[in-house]
Amino acid sequence: MDFDRLFEPLLVRRTVVKNRIVSSGHDTVMVRDGRITEQLIAYHEARAAGGVGLIVVQVAGVHETARYTSHVLMATDDGCVEGYRRLAEAVHAHGTTIVGQLFHPGREVMESADGSLPVAVAPSAVANERFRVMPRALSHVEIVEIVDGYAAAAARLIRAGLDGVEVVASHGYLPAQFLNPFVNERDDEYGGDDAGRRRFIVDVARAIRERVGPGPIVGVRVSMDERDPRGLAPDVALGALEALDRAGLIDYVSVTTGTSATLAGSDHIAAPMDLPNGYVAPAARQVKEVVGVPVFVAGRINQPQEAQRILADGLADACVMTRALICDPTMANLAREGRAEEIRACVGCNQACIGHFHAGFAISCIQHPETGRELTLGQRRRAAVPRRVLVVGGGPAGLKAAAVAAERGHHVTLHEASALLGGQVLLAQRLPGRDEFGGVAMNLEREARRAGVTIVVNSRVDRQLVAAGSFDHVVIATGARPYRTPMEVLGSPTILDAESVLLGRPVPPGRIVVVDWRDDWVGVGVSRLLAEAGHDVTLATPGYFAGASLQQYVRDEQLAALARARVTVLSLVRLFGVDDDSVYLQHVLTDEPVIVDRVAAVVLATGYRPADPVADELGHDGVPTELIGDCLAPRTVEEAVLDGLRVGSLI
Repeated sequence: MDFDRLFEPLLVRRTVVKNRIVSSGHDTVMVRDGRITEQLIAYHEARAAGGVGLIVVQVAGVHETARYTSHVLMATDDGCVEGYRRLAEAVHAHGTTIVGQLFHPGREVMESADGSLPVAVAPSAVANERFRVMPRALSHVEIVEIVDGYAAAAARLIRAGLDGVEVVASHGYLPAQFLNPFVNERDDEYGGDDAGRRRFIVDVARAIRERVGPGPIVGVRVSMDERDPRGLAPDVALGALEALDRAGLIDYVSVTTGTSATLAGSDHIAAPMDLPNGYVAPAARQVKEVVGVPVFVAGRINQPQEAQRILADGLADACVMTRALICDPTMANLAREGRAEEIRACVGCNQACIGHFHAGFAISCIQHPETGRELTLGQRRRAAVPRRVLVVGGGPAGLKAAAVAAERGHHVTLHEASALLGGQVLLAQRLPGRDEFGGVAMNLEREARRAGVTIVVNSRVDRQLVAAGSFDHVVIATGARPYRTPMEVLGSPTILDAESVLLGRPVPPGRIVVVDWRDDWVGVGVSRLLAEAGHDVTLATPGYFAGASLQQYVRDEQLAALARARVTVLSLVRLFGVDDDSVYLQHVLTDEPVIVDRVAAVVLATGYRPADPVADELGHDGVPTELIGDCLAPRTVEEAVLDGLRVGSLI
C-alpha cells in the first residue's frame, strides 16, 4: 500500500514533523520520585529510532494537587529540567519531534503516595463515580495558582529543549471539568455559562503562550463525547476549541473519546479489541470543521493502512498510534521502507500496556516484552559461540525463544507436534470478540521465520531425534493441558472442558453451567459463546466477580456482553459436585451449598496443568535443557513470550 499521506511532513506552528504518526502521552510507570529515568529515555528513544514523527511525553503534574498516582511525573520545580533535556536530546537525535503533556486531574485521582485516601480538588464538590472521590471545590486563589503552574511547567519543558507542550483537557480531567456544566456548578467568573466555564482553559492556554513565547508548539487534547450521560457534551467541547483557535492560542488538537470518571467512559482511554479500528475518526472530522490548526486522532489505529485511509479521507491530519508503537517500535520505518507485512500488529488486548500501568508496573507488551525492558533485554547480542538449538513446541514461548536465539546467531530448529503453530492462542481467537488475538501467533511465527528458524510441524520429539541432531541446547515449550478440578460425580452427567467446546464439540441444548477458576478470558468468553448459541448459561466463579483477572477496560466490555446475553453470574462459589441434572456449588466464604438444577451440561474453565514434560526423557543425556512457558508453570501468553525472550537471550 502507498503510504504517501502518512509520510508527508506536517507543519505544526513553526515545527515540521517528519511524518504523521504520533505516540500520544501515556503513563509508562517508568518515573522515579516524579523524575524522568534512563528507562523512560530508552523507551522513547526506541520509538524515535523506529521512525515515529511525534512523541508526546506522558502527563506531568503542574501543581502539588495534581499528584493523581504514586508514580506521576512532576514539572513543578526546576529539578525536572535535566531529565527532560536528556530525553529531548535522545529523541531529537533521530529527527523526531517531542512535546510534553501538562496535567491536572482535578477529581480524577487514583491513589496517594502512601496508600492513604488522597485529597482531590475540582471546580465544584461533585463526586467521581469510578474512583468514588468527593473533591473539594477550588478557591479562586487556587485556580490562579494552578493556571500559573501550567505556564511555569511549560516554560521548564521548553527550556529543557522540548518542541512544545500539550494541555490535557481530555477524559474528564480538570480543564474538562471546568467546561462541563454537570461538574462545574460555580457561579463566579469560572462558571455560570459557557463563556465562564471556558475561562479556565483559555486562561491556561494564554498563560502558557505568554510564558513560552511565539515559537514553541502549544497543543490541546480533548475528548469528543465522554461516553457518559453526565459527561462533557461534544458541542461544548467544540465551542471551547473554536474559542481557543479563534484567539490563536493553540497549534493542534488531539482528539480522543471517553472519560476517566465512569467505568464505561474510561474503557475508551485504551479501547479493547471489541471496538472497531479508527472508530473516533468521524469525531476528528467534526473538530476539523471548526478549527484551522492540525487535528490528530486516536482510537484503535493499529496499522499504517488504517492511518493512511483516515488521512486520505481527510478525517484528520495525523494519527495517534500509541499501542501500535508499544507493540512494534519500528512500525514507522517498516511501513516507510515498504515492509508493512513485517509489522507486529497490536491486538488491543490491554494486558501488559495499560494493564501493567493499572497494576503499578512498567508498561510492556505481550507480543514484544522488550518494551519497557530496553535497557536489559532490548538489544540482541551476538552469541560468542553459535550453537545448535532445539526448541520443542511451537506455541508463543517456543516461537519467541527460537526467534531470539536465531537472531543472535544460533542454528535453531523448532519442532511442533501438531500441524499448526500458535498453541493456545489458536483457541483464544475462537472466543467472541477475541478473533484479533490470533494475530499474536501469526506475528510470532513471522519473527521466527525471518530469523531463519527451521520449523518442522507434525513432529514429536524424542531422545533419538535429539541425539541424531547433535543439539547443544534444548528448550522445552510443550505447553499445558486442561485441568479438571476435583469434584463428586453421580450418574452420567455431561462434563466438558472449555477447550473442547472451543474446538467444536457438541453441547446439549438447555441450561449450561460454566465453572470458572481464573476469572480470565476463558470463562466469560465460553459463557458468551454458549449464550449466543441459544443456551441458558450460568457462569460460576470463586472470585468477587467474573473476569476479575482481566484488565478493567477489557473486563468491562466482557461484563457488558454477558449482561446483554442474559448470562447469570454466581460469584464466590466453587464446584463441589455434579449429577445428571444438577450442579452442586459451595460458597467460598460460608461453605453453604448453592445448587443449580435442570442442568444439561457442565463446562469446566478450571485452568491448566503442565503437559507431561518431554524433559523427563531428554534431561538425562547431558544436553542443557530448559523449560519455558506453560510447561514450566501455566500462566498467560505474556509470561510465555517473556520466558522465550529471556531464554533466547541467554543461550
